[in-house]
Amino acid sequence: MKRVLVLYYSQSGQLLEILNQLTLPLQSNPELSITFCEIEPDPPFSFPWNNHTFFEAFPESVMQIPQGVKPLPEHVMQNKYDLIILGYQVWFLSISIPINSFLFSPDAAQLFQNTPVLTVIGCRNMWVNAQEKMKKRLQELQAHLVGNIVLTDKAPNLISAYTIVKWMFTGKKEKYLGIFPKPGISDQDINNASVFAAPIRQAIQQNNYATLHNQLLSLGAVSIKPFIVTIEKRGALIFNKWAQIIIRKKSSRRRWLRVFNIYLAVAIWVISPVAYLLYLITYPFTSNNRKKLTNYYQGIQLK
Repeated sequence: MKRVLVLYYSQSGQLLEILNQLTLPLQSNPELSITFCEIEPDPPFSFPWNNHTFFEAFPESVMQIPQGVKPLPEHVMQNKYDLIILGYQVWFLSISIPINSFLFSPDAAQLFQNTPVLTVIGCRNMWVNAQEKMKKRLQELQAHLVGNIVLTDKAPNLISAYTIVKWMFTGKKEKYLGIFPKPGISDQDINNASVFAAPIRQAIQQNNYATLHNQLLSLGAVSIKPFIVTIEKRGALIFNKWAQIIIRKKSSRRRWLRVFNIYLAVAIWVISPVAYLLYLITYPFTSNNRKKLTNYYQGIQLK
């Protein structure tokens, strides 16, 4: 009997839907034992967000500062797994606080050592910085990253930024005003996640993960948009500086978070469109760089 552990934190429930669809064909296989386990932050994060709690999570997300998480159940910890499927969200271009906190826990140190790990990301459209941090942390845990699957909101960048905010602050995943597209990952993409199950099942049964990620890529597991990657890389550097400032300004933290709130709005609605225009102008001259970006971020190796 091969054992698979599905670890996740799903604030809105969308990521859990993805993981359920991904593993549905595996759950019916009598040779596989699938265990789902949710990471529980302590204290929990509420959903929907409000403005205060949303921006309060910014500095600790970016700086990867662990917070409290509940220990995993004993029945989960007492087993050794043939594969861990780790589903996570992206907060402020970084690993969500609950998942990051778990990765620094004694439970993670025990479970991940010398264990194959498949990461599954459900997010708006920017995830490469978070996955770089994930690669590094898994390496520190002596885990073996064997594959990555990324599902994103496919609406245009500015439209998805608006619809995601509406969803995150109201808790309603619906078409705003009946005009805007439904926020988040489409139902079709969620349902199609099961297409990745066949190569995963084969790798588990053969205990051979050498070609798994390439097989997943052939099925469309990771799509790279060079412009999104470019603005995300720049944004990650700026976010890091903002987070350092806010962490240091303990007595005036709320005031600095309000200033960051204003900066973020300007960055999304003013700076981002200008950056896209410049990207289009330079597009014919950046072919080699785009290929390098695509090849690296589609992969699972760490520079």
